[in-house]
Amino acid sequence: MKISVRNLEPTKVKLTITVDPEELDPFLDKARKEIAKQVNVPGFRKGHVPGKIIDQRIGFAAVAGEAVNDAVPELYSKALEEKQIHPMDQPEFDVQEVPQSAKDETKLKFTATVERRPDFELPEIDGMEIAIAKPEVKDEDVEKRLEALRQRFGTLVGVDRPATKGDFANIDLSAEINGEVVDSQEGVSYELGSNTMLDGLDEALDGLSAGEETTFEGTLEAGEHEGEKAQVKVKVNSVKAEELPELNDEFASEASEFDTLDELKADIRKAAGQDAEGRQATEARDAFIAKLQEGLEIPVPKGVKDKMVEEQLKGMTPDPEKATDEQKAEAEKNVEKDLRDQMVLDALAQKLDVKVSQADVFNFLASIAQQYGMDPNAFIQAIIKNGQLGSAVQEVGRSKGLLAGMRAVKFTADGEVVDLSAFLGEAAEDEESESVEAASAAAAVADELSKSDEDKPADAE
Repeated sequence: MKISVRNLEPTKVKLTITVDPEELDPFLDKARKEIAKQVNVPGFRKGHVPGKIIDQRIGFAAVAGEAVNDAVPELYSKALEEKQIHPMDQPEFDVQEVPQSAKDETKLKFTATVERRPDFELPEIDGMEIAIAKPEVKDEDVEKRLEALRQRFGTLVGVDRPATKGDFANIDLSAEINGEVVDSQEGVSYELGSNTMLDGLDEALDGLSAGEETTFEGTLEAGEHEGEKAQVKVKVNSVKAEELPELNDEFASEASEFDTLDELKADIRKAAGQDAEGRQATEARDAFIAKLQEGLEIPVPKGVKDKMVEEQLKGMTPDPEKATDEQKAEAEKNVEKDLRDQMVLDALAQKLDVKVSQADVFNFLASIAQQYGMDPNAFIQAIIKNGQLGSAVQEVGRSKGLLAGMRAVKFTADGEVVDLSAFLGEAAEDEESESVEAASAAAAVADELSKSDEDKPADAE
């Protein structure tokens, strides 16, 4: 097999592959056998028709067509491996030459155009040291959590006064455009200051008492008239204030398993400390990936980027074509970061010679199924059926490479070595135990580290 590679862009190549007859022969034989199972030829049992007879009765062109359909993807994969090209998307095939008869010496020739991972050299991680912040639990962190728990046990009490921020108002809404009512709602409970409904609603309600109403101009955010200006009439039916329980031992025993408020605070501080350690692990992960990319110029595949940006915009706005410049810029920034992170982790897994076993992948998929309350076997079968197994293998490889790389790096905080083994796990002593541990650890670290990401702006798994 002859392979020539032409670089179209830093992240796009065109492979021209010419296949010797002896390499195509196995695919031709397989095609003949498959066709023989489907046709009836007098004098021969079904499935036992000689290849020459198949060529005569069905036609070599039909045989070659079946063979090429099987051969092209397989030979393409071999070409990628031989030339050490790492695809980032599905290829575009163009079959240019095919033998027209069994004796035709014309060689199968096809091209494959595909976006690829660009070439870049990762730094050595042996001896790498990365400084991160020390986890810190402040008194206000404890007070904030305690206040959130207190609010869970709060009650709403009717008040005879104008509504103000933090109050809950029961309201009726009616939106009109050109004098025609286009939307209306009754008996809606709304917290003033939450800004979770129409722009301008908080300002309109502030200072209104039960039985009073007002009109303001607002932009509708859903429905047939989404994005249009409307005159919104709002009436206040009632105003309620939140009444919170007093912070004492009685509250502690009611809201928790502890008898005293001091015990409850101590437990909250412990939980806050664990969360701070989780955030530190997330910071270590981000700092490690950033360190790997330090000084590198890594272009991103344009086609892959465009597809991912479009998907992100679908999650940001109902109509991606109407996305604002700010939304487009944010989506592009997120996608470019995600793609660079993925490519760096793929390269790291390759550099560390990470092995991904079937058990790794199945354990990883089973953990995802469990998170969503799905049957693991059914979920795994659906992944295989939809052709997504390759993506799962890649994800596991990235996670295992990330774990292995972070284990090899020294993280410090204020000059002291940070122990992240609770998040990274310990290196397995042998290949068999590593296979089981790494799969569960890969899923666990992705889950644990992503928890702290909930406090950050969403990026583009």
